[in-house]
Amino acid sequence: MAERPMLEGKVALVTGAGGGIGRAIAVAMAEAGAAVLVNDVGASLTGEGSSASPAEQTKALIERRGGRAAISTESVASWGSARKIVEAALDSFGRIDIVVNNAGILRDAIFHRMTPEDWLAVIDVHLNGGFFASRAAAEHFRKQESGAYVHMTSTSGLIGNFGQANYSAAKLGIAALSKSIALDMARFHVRSNCISPFAWSRMTSSIPAETPEQQARVARLQQMTPDKNAPMAVFLASDAAQGITGQIFATRHNEIFLMSQSRPLRSIHRAEGWTPELIAEYAAPALKPSFLPLDRSEDVFSWDPV
Repeated sequence: MAERPMLEGKVALVTGAGGGIGRAIAVAMAEAGAAVLVNDVGASLTGEGSSASPAEQTKALIERRGGRAAISTESVASWGSARKIVEAALDSFGRIDIVVNNAGILRDAIFHRMTPEDWLAVIDVHLNGGFFASRAAAEHFRKQESGAYVHMTSTSGLIGNFGQANYSAAKLGIAALSKSIALDMARFHVRSNCISPFAWSRMTSSIPAETPEQQARVARLQQMTPDKNAPMAVFLASDAAQGITGQIFATRHNEIFLMSQSRPLRSIHRAEGWTPELIAEYAAPALKPSFLPLDRSEDVFSWDPV
């Protein structure tokens, strides 16, 4: 007897599903039995323009493989349009069970050169969009007392990176949003988790491939295709992940990491209280051995993907 597909009978909304990681997740969820609403505005990487063709291409890919899909080209970046996206899932398939918050844009710039427009554009899509789409679906999840959120975060926010203050802030905000959803929606049996995905497409510009050793390394990195992140998204959206909520995972080629969340590292106490001078003399030196370095994602994940 054939094993039942993990997402059979479920309806998934995947934002930013017109390409890359979002497309890979949408296709994988369809292959796992879900009906998928493919949401993508068809904008450039920096958020300009719009086109239905990326979403249509993902829909066609799903249907060629025997799956069910519909599209929405509404933006997640406003409350009204996010509600329309969720309504499109209900209109197309009659229910909603899964929300994957993947939509995003990049407006990278060194902090002192970042414009307010660059800041707001990225926050609007990543963080506000994550809230709007999640909140619109929450009404239905609460009524049916079931549902799963999968949010895409990033080590740029969890750890740090150059030139991405807007993106890093949004992605760390998404991790906090996910935890809040997990706490508030647990009584309705709704789960919320994050994935910090790795993919070759984010790394192409800075890695040389001139020597044989460098070429071999690039070949290994190129194996981090977007689809490597999809199995974790399917699992977290499925009933097999029952009881798993409020967690942050990272997926990197064939590696899966459970990421830490902020907790106290070290403490110092003085019964009489503190003055700035006493902090300088006693507290700071005592805490300093536990200070975290000013590192970036590539410093923490310093080995090639395996």
